[in-house]
Amino acid sequence: MNNIFDELRSALYSVWHRKWLALGVAWGVCLLGWLVVGMIPNSYESKARIFVKLEDVLSDVTGVQTSNKRDIERVQQTLTSAVNLEKVIRGTPIGADITDPKQMEGAVLGLGKRIKIESTKDNLFEITASYGDGSKSDAANAKIAQAIAQKLIDIFREENLAGNRGEMSTSLDFMDQQLAQRQKELETAEQKRLAFEAANPALAKGGTSPIQRIESLRAELRGIDADLAAAQSALAAMNGQLAGTPKYLPMSGPAGGARGALAEAQAQLSGLRARGLTENHPDVIAARNQVSMLKQAAAGEGGGGGMPNPAYSSLESIKAERQANVQALSARRASVQTELTQLTAQQFTNPEVLAEQQRINRDYDVLKQQYDKLLQDREELRLRGQVETEHNSVKFQVIDPPTTPRSPIAPNRPLLLFGVLVLGLGAGVAASFAVGQLRSTFATTAKLERAMGLPVLGAISATVTDAGKALRRKRLKYFYAGTAALGGVFVVLLALEIFERSMVA
Repeated sequence: MNNIFDELRSALYSVWHRKWLALGVAWGVCLLGWLVVGMIPNSYESKARIFVKLEDVLSDVTGVQTSNKRDIERVQQTLTSAVNLEKVIRGTPIGADITDPKQMEGAVLGLGKRIKIESTKDNLFEITASYGDGSKSDAANAKIAQAIAQKLIDIFREENLAGNRGEMSTSLDFMDQQLAQRQKELETAEQKRLAFEAANPALAKGGTSPIQRIESLRAELRGIDADLAAAQSALAAMNGQLAGTPKYLPMSGPAGGARGALAEAQAQLSGLRARGLTENHPDVIAARNQVSMLKQAAAGEGGGGGMPNPAYSSLESIKAERQANVQALSARRASVQTELTQLTAQQFTNPEVLAEQQRINRDYDVLKQQYDKLLQDREELRLRGQVETEHNSVKFQVIDPPTTPRSPIAPNRPLLLFGVLVLGLGAGVAASFAVGQLRSTFATTAKLERAMGLPVLGAISATVTDAGKALRRKRLKYFYAGTAALGGVFVVLLALEIFERSMVA
């Protein structure tokens, strides 16, 4: 512990013994540092906030969605582009000293680093612009920062609210030219199609390609076959039902005669068959023989053996209707089959004509689709242009205009001045201590004893005369004055900094 105390005391003595060196180094470092700090220009920052409202009732009603939000995002991203920054430079005092493209390029690069645009909320934008030039006064730098922010707002308003009427008109003109060209091509293709149909009326039927017509006819033929089979089955069922229905109903009593007996015998035979008895069953054979005998007897009676059966007449009308249906389906099937046969034959005999028809139809369909798509796009573009021109959905409002900076944002000059003062004092102390370490002197007897390895018997203190003491006091006063002067310079620099800031305000 004593060694540490002795070393500390020795270091303090070494510094104090060379206090003039420490003061000189402190003055040199402080003056140089303060000069560097003074050369750093003050940077002033101006902020502004703008509000952009995007609601559009007319777009919601018409269903045409405008591109305002997308345009605002695009302007937000391109507002700090080189072209817009050059506009800012030429519209502010920054461009007064720029004479060649290289200077403009450097100014654009420097200004791009000092501008920041942020979207704080969905429709709220904050523009921040800072500027600092050592060749200009602080008041001028503050005004330029405000002018930069105002110019950015003007560009934002111009890009969003001036409208894109010229661009919309150019787009509509281009769409009209494309529509006129497509219309001519469509008319030419239609004339070719009509000429081909006039020359080949058989192939032109239906307005479709032969392959499509063949597939359609085959599908139709399959449907007709299914309907014809169903109609024939219904007709066969009707014939069976009609065969089992008597044409005359037997009359009660002897007026019925042989026809009445025949009807009863036929009814019994039908009942036996309904029970599932085969034709070889004795009862069925007996009933069948009886029916045969009664038929001969009824034929001998003439037409007065019973009354007409109304069910039989109704079944005959239904049978006639179903026969007509079968005949109509058969005729339709024959017509379709004939047309299918002709088209199939033409497909093999005239492949060039069929290929030409397919090419003409394909070209016409493609041109028609393109024309319809362009027409729809043109109408949508025209309606969108009317919505954006006559009912501008963007509501622009400057919430906070560009502020006038009152104090610089950088550098923190008072803190830098104080830091230079501390650094200068530290450099002076370090310099005097380093010089003391380089010289072979000993501040204490213990240090001398450790260095020499021999016992030290004692130390002789210095004896100073009265004149020497007076000289020491005088030099000490000079040292205190020099130290106070260094502090005074620091205070003066702080006062000048505060005064300059007050001049800006």
